[in-house]
Amino acid sequence: QVELVESGGGLVQPGGSLRLSCAASGTIFSINTMAWYRRAPGRLRELVAHITKSGSTYYPGSARGRFSISREDAKNTVTLQMNSLKPDDTAVYYCNADIAQHDSDKFQSYWGQGTQVTVSS
Repeated sequence: QVELVESGGGLVQPGGSLRLSCAASGTIFSINTMAWYRRAPGRLRELVAHITKSGSTYYPGSARGRFSISREDAKNTVTLQMNSLKPDDTAVYYCNADIAQHDSDKFQSYWGQGTQVTVSS
């Protein structure tokens, strides 16, 4: 079985920073793309950032220029550094990873349980 566990959410003032981390554990042979999504109240889930196995990153929308995604494959972790936070960034943030548990397996998508980020004065 595979488990993704996020940490680092919380309450921060506008303009502040937070660092989210996600660790994958269990039977893992390989991890392909890792990503962060978020879901704000009353809105659809949206992609915040993703990083491929080769390290290429993608930031759609308002995260570009403010957020930075990175990964450490030796520890099966992905991190999201969020700077210049705005109230509109308030949401539950979810970690996602495409993981193959064994050499012959296809990659499957796994999700964490989510961590709340609240940006408010």
